[in-house]
Amino acid sequence: MKNLHVAAAVTVLATGCSTLTPAEDPVALRMTDLEARLIRIERVVENQSLVELSNELERLRSETTALRGELETLRGIWRYDANKLDQVFSPKERYASGNRNPEGFDFDATGRIFVTQHGRDQLHENWPKLYTAEQGFNLPAEEVTILKEGAAYGWPKCYYDGTQKKLVLGPEYGGDGGKAVGDCDKAEPPVAAYPAHWAPNDLKIYKSEDFPAGYRGGAFIAFHGSWNRAPETQEGYRVVFQPMSGGNASGEFETFANGFAGVADAALQPGTAKHRPTGLAQGPDGALYVTDDMGGRIYRITYGSGAARQ
Repeated sequence: MKNLHVAAAVTVLATGCSTLTPAEDPVALRMTDLEARLIRIERVVENQSLVELSNELERLRSETTALRGELETLRGIWRYDANKLDQVFSPKERYASGNRNPEGFDFDATGRIFVTQHGRDQLHENWPKLYTAEQGFNLPAEEVTILKEGAAYGWPKCYYDGTQKKLVLGPEYGGDGGKAVGDCDKAEPPVAAYPAHWAPNDLKIYKSEDFPAGYRGGAFIAFHGSWNRAPETQEGYRVVFQPMSGGNASGEFETFANGFAGVADAALQPGTAKHRPTGLAQGPDGALYVTDDMGGRIYRITYGSGAARQ
């Protein structure tokens, strides 16, 4: 079972975009449709058919209004009072916007909330003229952000390029393969970034003194593992540790626990992996618990001799 994240008085709920490819994402599909219809309008203008032009413009206005409404209730994080009944989901409870699949949440000792974010997929497959196959394997980065009330984190307009270390425009919004930034420089950047497609499903800030001092205040992140790096080797399928200080990464991340997949790299796919880490929890004794949604296991990781702790 996956651990839940519940604050003492307030619960923060995430409703990020599901793990859809741009070809499956309903909003991305709608944007593509709107672009096609704009092209049709240009052709109508060329043919000087004013009645047809008027009808198409009216339909376009209606679709655009509906799309804006969807963006107000998708791709964000909402906040609700855990002690209050009969609350209703609506745009006004949105705490932050532009979050894509924000699945891992935790507070540090000062009250800052850290959140993981899945990067988008299939840049090369959908825009081969803008992205090489290698860029598709390695873009965009996975993220850890600090959650701030009212902040915007970029999705779906922007993505984080881990090579350039900045947010850039997506191809649906005028992006040109990573050069154009547009107003993405106004979005909140991550405090740490990781290899593309690793899928950060959970995050836990370590607050116990049972592990060595270097782990205190740092972040453990459970990476579920990639599915779309073929023909390159699939990656992730591990738990990493990210040193943190003052709300920022204070060093390079390191692999903390690996070997979950249990198959050779050449054969690794989501369906062939024997185990996939997905959830994290810290026990009262300082142990780190890791849940596995492929093999149905819960792993308990302790420091020192287990026998001595009985």
